[in-house]
Amino acid sequence: MIRTLPNFAPRARSAALASLMLSAAVIAAPVQAQSAPDALAVARDAALRDETAFDFVADLTSQVGPRQAATEAEARARAWAVARLNAMGFANVRVEEFQMPTWVRGEETASIISPRVQPMAVTALGNSAATPVGGMEGELVVFHDLAAFDAAPDSAIRGKIIYIGHDMERTQDGSSYGAFGVVRFTGPGRAAARGASAIVIRSVGTDNHRNPHTGNTNFPAGVTPIPAAAVSNPDADLIERMAANGDGPVRIRLNLTPRNLGQQTSGNVIAEVPGSDPSAGIVVAACHLDSWDLATGAIDDGAGCAIIAAAAQRVAAMGQPRRTIRLLLAGAEEVGVHGGRAYGVAHAHDNHAVALESDFGADRVWRVSFKLPATAAALNTRIANYLAPLGIGRSNSPAGGGADIGALAAAGVPVIDLEQDGTRYFDIHHTPDDTLDKIDPQQIAQNVAAWVVTLSLLANAPETLGPGQ
Repeated sequence: MIRTLPNFAPRARSAALASLMLSAAVIAAPVQAQSAPDALAVARDAALRDETAFDFVADLTSQVGPRQAATEAEARARAWAVARLNAMGFANVRVEEFQMPTWVRGEETASIISPRVQPMAVTALGNSAATPVGGMEGELVVFHDLAAFDAAPDSAIRGKIIYIGHDMERTQDGSSYGAFGVVRFTGPGRAAARGASAIVIRSVGTDNHRNPHTGNTNFPAGVTPIPAAAVSNPDADLIERMAANGDGPVRIRLNLTPRNLGQQTSGNVIAEVPGSDPSAGIVVAACHLDSWDLATGAIDDGAGCAIIAAAAQRVAAMGQPRRTIRLLLAGAEEVGVHGGRAYGVAHAHDNHAVALESDFGADRVWRVSFKLPATAAALNTRIANYLAPLGIGRSNSPAGGGADIGALAAAGVPVIDLEQDGTRYFDIHHTPDDTLDKIDPQQIAQNVAAWVVTLSLLANAPETLGPGQ
């Protein structure tokens, strides 16, 4: 049975979940885990009652709302974040602007018009071209997956509206996104290169609601973009059933009116907890501040920004750390990781010790993975031991980092992944359903506790960290 979680009412506190977490901690904790209370264990356990993170994302989603990259809404989010982080006591709070190409959606409608009429829930994919004025109609050529599309002759594709499906399922570690997200990442570009007039894909998501999932797509250099859209999974099911029934060709009407605005301003928000030893390097804690425009971006990635801010504030309250903790609230992640790349260029010569990112919702951390220098093996163990009472296990695979710290990881900066439970993440991801009620206050607090442990140990570790160690 696939485990799903209910929607959680804002501010609700679940005693049952707390009990479950404590029971899991007892089972998961290894023999060598911390047994006597100490300052960090006390701070960790206190963070399980944290309300700062939930309040942060509640205010961000209600006072700012959707935050599409390089729009006025994202600019308001930066201003909001600067004010909030200053109020939380962080130092060196600032915005680092950059320019980027900007796409915005317009009207979007789709309907099956033959062999029966059925309106569909549809959304344009980022970088989609517009349909002709008034929309377009045509026969839909249906492929179950990308492999079937690739195997078809060009004659079956040229001039047609293409549909491509997939078989994505829920996974705890989110690995299904990498396996099936390619339908969105590259499917439209491949269809355009083969002469398709438009493409419709099954939403890259695991829900069965009539909520289409948006997301970015990219067209290769030299390939003219075509209209590209995603339909909800129930509508995709209908398309596939109609095609299989043999009642005649499936024809659709599609109308998309997105626009490209050219170069516009986005930016990263930076804040710091200054360390006592500048030579020891910087611990980067990252999230992304932008979101898609269909909802308020609560889990993607308002929650991540809330988690790192709340945790860093708690670490600062424990006393000045050895290393500076730098928060990176990156701009324009959703549309091409522009903020992460801009940070990598602007701070290429900074002394980065280690980087982490929170960008996978707000459900509990269940596993930690490391990619630290071999000389930091004891630090890995200390972190794992302090995380174990939170029900967090240690992975045998190396950490990979996240999108907005990708430039740092590529430069050899060590990374740690605090891996969140992704079982229900792709039910909500990039949909109109990405709203505050999907966040369980108890689970986001567990994230804060995990980050308090990890940031504190990294910021104060005597080990030498950084590239080439």
